Amino acid sequence: MKFTLSWLKDHLETDATLDEIVERLTAIGLEVEHVDDKAALKPFVIAKVLTAVQHPDADRLRVLTVDTGSGVPVQVVCGAPNARAGLVGAFAAPGTYVPGIDVTLSVGKIRGVESHGMMCSERELQLSDEHDGIIDLAQDAPVGTSFAAWAHLDDPVIEINLTPNRPDATSVHGIARDLAASGLGRLKTTPVEPVAGKDACPVKVAIEAPDLCPGFALRLVRGVRNEPSPKWMQQRLIAIGLRPINALVDITNYVTFDRGRPLHVFDAAKVAGNLAVRRARDGEKVLALDGREYALKPDMCVIADENGVESIAGVMGGEHSGCDENTTDVLIESALWDPMATARTGRTLGIITDARYRFERGVDPEFMVPGLELATRMVMDLCGGEPTQAEVVGYAGHEPKVVSFPLSEVKRLTGLDVPSAESLDILNRLGFVPQGDGEVVDVAVPSWRPDIDGKADLVEEVMRIHGVDEIAPLPLSSHDAVNGKILTTLQVRTRAARRALAVRGMMEAVTWSFIPAGHAELFGGGQAALKLANPIAADMSDMRPSLLPGLISAAQRNADRGFADVALFEVSGTYEGDTPQAQRRVAAGIRRGTAGLDGAGRHWNGNAGNVGVFDAKADAFAALEAAGAPVDRLQIEQGAPGWYHPGRSGLIKLGPKVVLGHFGEFHPRTLEGLDVSGPLCGFEVFLDVIPEPKARPTRTKPKLELSPFQAVKRDFAFVVDRQVEAGALTRAALAADRKFITGVSVFDVFEGAALGEGKKSIAIEVSIQPQEKTLTDEDFEALARRIVENVGKQTGGVLRG
Repeated sequence: MKFTLSWLKDHLETDATLDEIVERLTAIGLEVEHVDDKAALKPFVIAKVLTAVQHPDADRLRVLTVDTGSGVPVQVVCGAPNARAGLVGAFAAPGTYVPGIDVTLSVGKIRGVESHGMMCSERELQLSDEHDGIIDLAQDAPVGTSFAAWAHLDDPVIEINLTPNRPDATSVHGIARDLAASGLGRLKTTPVEPVAGKDACPVKVAIEAPDLCPGFALRLVRGVRNEPSPKWMQQRLIAIGLRPINALVDITNYVTFDRGRPLHVFDAAKVAGNLAVRRARDGEKVLALDGREYALKPDMCVIADENGVESIAGVMGGEHSGCDENTTDVLIESALWDPMATARTGRTLGIITDARYRFERGVDPEFMVPGLELATRMVMDLCGGEPTQAEVVGYAGHEPKVVSFPLSEVKRLTGLDVPSAESLDILNRLGFVPQGDGEVVDVAVPSWRPDIDGKADLVEEVMRIHGVDEIAPLPLSSHDAVNGKILTTLQVRTRAARRALAVRGMMEAVTWSFIPAGHAELFGGGQAALKLANPIAADMSDMRPSLLPGLISAAQRNADRGFADVALFEVSGTYEGDTPQAQRRVAAGIRRGTAGLDGAGRHWNGNAGNVGVFDAKADAFAALEAAGAPVDRLQIEQGAPGWYHPGRSGLIKLGPKVVLGHFGEFHPRTLEGLDVSGPLCGFEVFLDVIPEPKARPTRTKPKLELSPFQAVKRDFAFVVDRQVEAGALTRAALAADRKFITGVSVFDVFEGAALGEGKKSIAIEVSIQPQEKTLTDEDFEALARRIVENVGKQTGGVLRG
């Protein structure tokens, strides 16, 4: 939002300096991004051409003698066709930076004749696009004085950065209201006087989509002269980056910024019959004022006449009914448009306008009719004409929102000790209407503040006007216990998982929570509830059901830039639905190429192998172990999600029902859908599913107890059916005697005709740790029998002969 200082002072009576205004704007939440104090125009002075003679060596150049007010005329070589003796214009001396041509002047020779500066055109001073000749001022312009000051071009331009929740600050009047409420002046509140129109408006309006258009006001003005707007208006529009077009269009732009009320003007002679506010019909097209043709959809609102669409409601008018120098009768429109529909239409069509910017945030509904009256008065003053009565359709009036406001909330939420009377006074100055007395009051919200919903919003209003800098810095209160728990269990797990994966040589990535619909569907998402109503980009339409598509895409971007061997991880949220309970905290990682635990790439001692399923499994178990999962009791089963390779993946479970994660190499179909290549493996583990650890009676670590007896290892080889998993066999052996058996590992798998059709041999190593005495041969024999029996019972395996 841009405005000039003089424009602000049209609405704010204040003696504050520019620096004070800028500082106060930022202090009350309207952050100033940039201030152009017009210092670039200060070096230019008004000068008079005393003589103008033909250049001796150039037909199109003249040698001027210029009086700059210093008492010593200077010589200037000029090529402007209107350069003549007696002309008064703007002069730039050597050393002056000319913004329109991005050049700093110096004394130079042009075709052998010295030139000490230049006489400037409007384009060279960025006043307009005019460059056919140098600036030609009135003869009474004071020679030697500042051109910018004389022409009122030294008006500073302030640009503020608005947050989306402040539609009231999209107008100069609204900004002045905030400054006045902060004590930096008095708000000029001159009411808008209604215009007494003659006869009823002959053009009627039918609102066929009242949900998209809560109100519509229209007026015909006959006999206007659509000439260029006055210089003061053009200067203000140019200062904020707008191009003056003609008086009628400039008036609508001016009111848009001055009062936050977007308007539109139709050339009445180009409108056929009455107007209808309706949904667009599928396939309808409109040629807009930007010269582009747009295809419309049924969820878009339009203004149409008997011949078709004339305007895209709340976004942009149509070229057909636009006003030009031949316009004599004009229809002025002031309407209310649904914010969500306006935003959706603008985003779909890719149109960004000042009208859309305001309507999608919510304009003041109570200023719809006064805005029409203000625009009508300006049209009559600048263009003449005779207005009809206003045609107002659909508007049922504004019902103020009432918020219950406990005054004690200011202290509780901000720490500011603001007296109740001051809090209510601040709200009054901002246009709120407190009702009642006591510790809890009802506050009526003004029509221009649709962002106010609850008591916290009112506290924010009091805080920013009273002064955020008044909040005293205080140290955080200490906990009673020295070792008191601060982080939640999930926070501890998140940090532990990050640390564990980083230790394994993986780099942390932060990917978007929004992914393309196609990627979401590949990883079990794509539900309607997870689609964004207003995505920031077409390829960010769905909330991610998994962290893996973002990580895989990031790995491919690295590979495209020459970094093929990467290992990435992320610990963040995924979404299975649109409720808080459907959000999960997940640790995920991927490895690409040869980025294994021991490093990647080529080496003289042998090239590193490609990553695979067991790398992903090791990463998943490392994250689970760091997060506190009982890894010694986890089970690996088949049945990983479909985005993994079916024979090179696994499901991590705790018991028969609790799924803690999955890992594996990715299915070729998944890689094709993501448009990635290369050896890739990855995992996801669910940190919020890990069971809470049992509370210990003390924080002291238990005593370390080591057995004084020698550990023993025994080997067993079992013949089982080919479909039996090795994990099932190791679990069966471990369960044979948990008192003595401390570990079971597979060290050999063999398949051959000697074993029989559909059979395989799995050899395991069983670790046995005596606790109370050295085991005898009889003890070992008994333990071995229990192992064989348990394996046979659970897997059907028999000892290999």
